[in-house]
Amino acid sequence: MAMNDPLGDMLTRIRNAQMRKRNKVSTPASKLRERVLEVLAEEGYIRGFARVDFGGGKSEIEIELKYFDGQPVIREIKRVSKPGRRVYSSVKDLPTVRNGLGVSILSTPKGVMSDSRARQENVGGEVLCNIF
Repeated sequence: MAMNDPLGDMLTRIRNAQMRKRNKVSTPASKLRERVLEVLAEEGYIRGFARVDFGGGKSEIEIELKYFDGQPVIREIKRVSKPGRRVYSSVKDLPTVRNGLGVSILSTPKGVMSDSRARQENVGGEVLCNIF
């Protein structure tokens, strides 16, 4: 069965795994998912991730989740731009998540990056998700 929103699926898998206090969660691999996970790792929301190849063109990404004092580091992870409604933002209008405590992940012409880095590079784009 075809999946309409692969990034939304990955965010839901992370959310569900953290509710069950899992250390790792796996998701089908794609370049966009890897780029988003790189930003999450840079910002300190996950421990890391690794791509696992099964052969025949099939591969998965194993994500190591991060906890602090028994609580998940990611308190809230929410998809903003969806397949039915894309949300774009210029540099001036970039949203701040929880007064700067959270992070927005954007897909820009210069690649997938956090909102703070997008401000540094003076570039806008599609707001993929918000993390707090």
